[in-house]
Parts: sequence; structure tokens; C-alpha cells
Amino acid sequence: MEYLESLRVFRSVVEAKSFTRAADMLGVTAPVVSRAIAGLEQRLGSRLFHRTTRQVSLTEAGEHFYEGCSRILDDLEALEAEASKQTREASGVLRLVAHTTATVNRLVPLISTFRHKHPQVSLDVTLTERPVDLVADGYDLGVVLPFMLSSDTTVTRLLERIPLCIVAAPQYLQTHSRPGHPSELAEQTFVVMSPALRKPVLTFRMGQEDVTIPMTYDIASNNPIFNREMVLQGFGIGVVPVALVQTELASGQLISILGEFDIVDGAIEIRLAYNTRTLLPAKVRAFIEHAAAFFEEMSGAPAASEPET
Repeated sequence: MEYLESLRVFRSVVEAKSFTRAADMLGVTAPVVSRAIAGLEQRLGSRLFHRTTRQVSLTEAGEHFYEGCSRILDDLEALEAEASKQTREASGVLRLVAHTTATVNRLVPLISTFRHKHPQVSLDVTLTERPVDLVADGYDLGVVLPFMLSSDTTVTRLLERIPLCIVAAPQYLQTHSRPGHPSELAEQTFVVMSPALRKPVLTFRMGQEDVTIPMTYDIASNNPIFNREMVLQGFGIGVVPVALVQTELASGQLISILGEFDIVDGAIEIRLAYNTRTLLPAKVRAFIEHAAAFFEEMSGAPAASEPET
């Protein structure tokens, strides 16, 4: 039993990339984790981790051992789960992280309908716009934009594509010529997303080739709602999700520009993300199924048609 627990500790350290975070995840102290890893290394006669004061990383032997260890633990968890009622009945706390702006109009009805269907599941929801590590940060699921995922082992499922549009306020266009062609955007001023999130360029599909236009800007932020407000104040042209400016376009507060031209990668993807476990808890599985059906019904396009990645 001690050996089995040491395998679980080992996998937790690998996934958390930290002895301390692994201890927090397991509900034990850091010395307990250190002793478990030391005992496992002594048993195997091989060092499993490179340790520094800042981080831990797997040795070559550790990488090979992790693959086999994960398979064994996943198989064991599957066997245990088959005899557990919790795998058949969704219950417990579901920890969910979601992108603040992109999901603001989706999250409340999504969670509301989920709770009506699964009243035994309670939710702990975190809204953020920063990158997250589902395992290290302790989340069961994410409703996120792709840039937020810091681990390439996370399973993702496309829920929705929100088109982008180019808009400007009337007062901006009173002092600047209205672009009639993408090439004229090079002379304009934009309000852009922070370059760390999205490169300040616009690429258009022009016949058989793509044309990339750099965006000159004085204001950048990580929040599309803030950018929309700056555009409304006339500080520049904005490239924003259509869903955020429908009211302003209808009222004339904003004017659509170059709508007849196709923007390459001209949509924001909302994705459902969860950990790469062979067996998912019932509460996680229930939310995945509900979210896929919710977005399919909302958009009229089957969200489940794209395979998980």
C-alpha cells in the first residue's frame, strides 16, 4: 500500500511541477511528499527528478516511469470507480475556471441549466483572463480561450466560435478617412488586445493570397470590454467579438468597417478543457455532456462534431 501511495505522490509531483503544490493537492505536508519520492527513488535505484530551488523536472528515467505509472494508476482508478456510486451519480464540488469576458453571456445560463439537471453538484467558479494550469491550479474543467491553457496535455473540445468584426465610432471617422480597403488600415490608429495575447496585425484573405496589415495603436489591454469602451470614445478602430457590439452597431454608436473582407483567423474560440484522465468523475462527465448540448442548442451547430484534441 505504501508503494502504491508513493506512485500517486510521484504522479502528483509531475503534474503539479512542484513538491509543495503536490502536497497541497494531496492534503499532506511537503516533507511527506519528499520522503515518498526519496523512498521511491531508493527502491528503483534511479533518480526521478532534477531539483533546483525554483523548479523540478523529470529525468529520462522519470519520464519513462511516469508513462507506466500513469497507466497503472489510471487502470486502478477505473477499477475502483466501477464499484463506486460516485462514478454513476454526479455529486460533489465541481471547480470550474472560465474566461471572464468571452463567457460572460454564456456562463450564467450554462450553469443554471446544469444545476437544475444535477442538483447534487455544487460549483466553485473562478473567472479570469490569465493562463491557467488545470491540474496545478486544482480545476476540474475550464471554459476558456486557447491561449489560457499552459499545458499541452489538456483535452479540449470546441464549444463556439465568436466572429470578430472591425468597428469605429462616428467621432473617430469624422477626423479620419473611412477605410474602403484593408491596405488603408495601415494609416489608422487602433485599440488592440495586449500584444502578449494577440499579435497587433490583421490578416485578410485576398483572392489566392493573404495580406497582413500591422496595427498602429496607442492603447492596448487584455480586456475586450475595455477596448470596446475606448473605441466608443473615439480613440481608435477596434477588432472585437461581434457579440460584444451588437447593441452599439444597431444604435449607430459604432459603425462596421470592411465587413465584406474575410479576416484570417477572424473568430475567437471558446473551448471546454479538462484533464487527460482515462476515467472522469461523474460530475465532470456530466458537465462535459451538458456544455456540449447547451452550445449546440444555442448555435444550431453540433458542438460534438469536432473530435477532442
